[in-house]
Amino acid sequence: MDYEAFRNSVCPGKLEATVFTEKRFSGGSVAYTDVSGYGFVPDDLPPSLDLGQLLIETQAAILEAERNLTQLDTIARDLENPYMLIGPFITREAKLSSAIENTFASAKQIALFDSDPSAVETENRQEVQEVRNYVQAMNHGYKSNLPISPRLVLEMHKILLTDVRRDAGVPGKFRTTQNAIGNRSTSFEDAKFVPTPPRFIDDSISALMKFIHDTESEIPRLIRFALSHYQFECIHPFDDGNGRLGRLLVSLQLCSQAQLAAPLVYVSGFFEQHRESYYSLLYNVSAKGEWMPWVNFFLSAIATQADDAFDRARRLLQLRQKYLDAVREKRASALLPKLVDRLFEHPAMTVSMASMLTETTPQTAGKLVQKLCEKKILSEVTGRKSHRVYIAPEILEAIES
Repeated sequence: MDYEAFRNSVCPGKLEATVFTEKRFSGGSVAYTDVSGYGFVPDDLPPSLDLGQLLIETQAAILEAERNLTQLDTIARDLENPYMLIGPFITREAKLSSAIENTFASAKQIALFDSDPSAVETENRQEVQEVRNYVQAMNHGYKSNLPISPRLVLEMHKILLTDVRRDAGVPGKFRTTQNAIGNRSTSFEDAKFVPTPPRFIDDSISALMKFIHDTESEIPRLIRFALSHYQFECIHPFDDGNGRLGRLLVSLQLCSQAQLAAPLVYVSGFFEQHRESYYSLLYNVSAKGEWMPWVNFFLSAIATQADDAFDRARRLLQLRQKYLDAVREKRASALLPKLVDRLFEHPAMTVSMASMLTETTPQTAGKLVQKLCEKKILSEVTGRKSHRVYIAPEILEAIES
């Protein structure tokens, strides 16, 4: 890391001595070497900014983001079952956020895994498991009675990294060793950025939580979310999963502190599309104290993703109405609409799942599933004679598109 870049008067933090254990391969064996260096400890939030100038330079972006959030929230509050949209949106977020970390799984694979893991190709199950963990971590955070807190963050992290192939750190525990950001094939000295040394993590996270819950702050809430996200990523409190968890926390803040009725806005789609700018702007806050470009970028992410979520929600609701119209024919089973709504939560189904959901026999449930196939709502994808799995291709396409 270029330490001199972090020793200027505008840098919002300080360098502290640390030790990084470097893993080196030589002659077929592995050797571990301790390398001394420095890690960056960000100053506690809020930063020293001219609030008046901040509001002037972000006013248009804030108004657009707030308008788009309100538009989306209107749809969410009108739904009898918000999970009809929450399910597809969390799946999409899990897919995109994991892609930023070079873990890839399709919405179809995630849906199949939820219904029957054996329906997913063996070589893909590990990555699908990782992405599915993201869905479960988000659901846990959204449904928890806990406020955003170290305890909730640790619980979500444990879910995120349980039963995955990663070998760094302990799920549900803040790191106790130094990490570094950059190409893993390079040495510690060549790291792009060295996050907070382990001995400062507890205090840094506690200070961040205090800022998140500061009800007397005059800083607009969306700007506070931008500052919080930077701070979490800068501290980088875990050996793995920091990026995904940091992006999840943005969605939780939008629900708990911006009163969004459901977790429908996720920033990963925007960050993935503008990945280089995302990392560069975060770095420039640390090295140059350039807060304004980062804040405006973050506000653009909220506005863009809220607008995208609104359009996607309308398409899903129109698709639902089309399906309901198709299954409400004369003499059609009154149980079919129940299965339709379930597909929007989980767009894959087995006969046994349909049987449990409708509280009918497997034979009756099989006929219901067959009816949905005739209406081209479901399609069988395994080719098996038994233990078949059916997917809703149009719902999956709406998630993927």
